[in-house]
Amino acid sequence: MIPLIYSKAIGQLPDPAFRRVLLIGIGATVGLLVAITWIFTLVLGWLVPDALTLPFIGEITWLDDLASGLGILSMLGLSVFLMVPVASAFTGLFLEDIADAVETRHYPGLSPAPKVPFGEALRDTFGFLGVLVVANLAAFALYLMFIPLAPLIFWGLNGFLLGREYFQVTAMRRLGREGAAQMRKRHMLKIWVAGVPMAMVLSLPLINLIIPVIGAAAFTHLYHRLAAQEV
Repeated sequence: MIPLIYSKAIGQLPDPAFRRVLLIGIGATVGLLVAITWIFTLVLGWLVPDALTLPFIGEITWLDDLASGLGILSMLGLSVFLMVPVASAFTGLFLEDIADAVETRHYPGLSPAPKVPFGEALRDTFGFLGVLVVANLAAFALYLMFIPLAPLIFWGLNGFLLGREYFQVTAMRRLGREGAAQMRKRHMLKIWVAGVPMAMVLSLPLINLIIPVIGAAAFTHLYHRLAAQEV
């Protein structure tokens, strides 16, 4: 089942709805990271003095330039880790568009799903972003303690979190929040396993930016297949 849902999701990438959400997610992510980097370097430039006089050395006038350069390099390094969760957050705001496109092509007999209010989607999306960031920061100690197992820990943790969230949001369109939560609990192991391939690709630069779109499509297929089994 899992290879099939991902192959169907990848096969629909040329869909205009997919491209639109992908471009919005990447564009908004890059714009936000550039803005954060700019603000961070401005703050560093304000905190570090333009010149400093040291004993035996004299006046140093390049500290602020050094601080700004290090700030930019630091933010570029952090962006590698921040880009995926931030892109996932922005994409989450438009997940319904992906699910609608999948259902239009593969499940044409379905009635349109009720729209989730934008404020509710915004709250859920950024709540998940916070959980994703905090959980990975908390797991960082485990990565350092068990370095050989770090990839497995990363895949297991993020596979669980991604699978749980994407299934919940997808199923909620048809079942409501409580019904989606109950179905998620009944199929938690399958959902966890389905989330692991998403987590495994998170470490691949550039390719990882399309994962939120592919994941939204794959979990739409997963929901409908599990729902059919319960009938």
